[in-house]
Order: sequence, then C-alpha cells, then structure tokens
Amino acid sequence: MYKHILLATDYSEASSRAEKECIAFAKSSGAKVTVIHVIPHFHLHYQPWATPREMHETIEKGHEEEARETAAKAMSGLESRIREQGVACEGLVAIGDNPYEEIIAGADTRGCDLIMMASHGRRGIDAMLLGSETQKVLTHSKLPVLVVR
Repeated sequence: MYKHILLATDYSEASSRAEKECIAFAKSSGAKVTVIHVIPHFHLHYQPWATPREMHETIEKGHEEEARETAAKAMSGLESRIREQGVACEGLVAIGDNPYEEIIAGADTRGCDLIMMASHGRRGIDAMLLGSETQKVLTHSKLPVLVVR
C-alpha cells in the first residue's frame, strides 16, 4: 500500500477536489502527504539596450520572492486543513518553468510512492494551447499517478 503521497495543487476548485480525495485515501492507508505548489519563473521580456539588466533582474527576483511568500501562506493553510483531518503533512513550494518536472522531482526527492493530482478536464483548443501538466506527469513519471476529476 502507498505510504507517502505527493499531492500537487494549484489551489483551483479541481485541486480542492483532489485534496479531499487525497485526505480520504491517506487516512484509509495510513499514508503521509507532501503537498507541492509550483510557481513559474517570472520572465520579463525586454530589449537589452533599453534598460539596465540589473533593473530587470531586481524586478524578476522581487516578483518570485513575493510569489513564494504568497504561496507559502496558502500552503500553510492547506497543511493545517490536512493535519486537522489526522494526516501527517508537509508542504513544498517550488519555482520552475515546467511544473510537471518540479512535481516529479519533488516526489523523487521526498521519497513519495504515489503522485495525486487533479485534471481540469480541458478539451479541444484549450487543451492544446494551455497544455496539461497532469498529462505531462502521467507521461514522464516513473511513479504511479492517481488523477482526480
């Protein structure tokens, strides 16, 4: 049976459903949960001759620091909700351009044996344009992945 679940969240309604399923699953199997939220890097597009590079690096770094603080606050609340249900939980906030890579790496480094995440159920052009991090995790992960719809 699974003993350590990585729950990926983007704090959406779909992720909220996955959270509830994860709590029930973890309680029934005695598993602990690591929750991961991935923040994309902030890339400022500019002409190198227009403004100093240091200014852009400062803006990008400031944005990422603020995003990390905001995510840490949200993560703290999520960790508390899971712990209140009697499930051991820790949070992880990662920054990366490819969330699926961060999710898989987070599961590997934390010793998880199952990844659980939501599917937003996008279809058609939305799925093509927005992509599916869930699909990418399913494609690239060596661990089992449980998808909640």
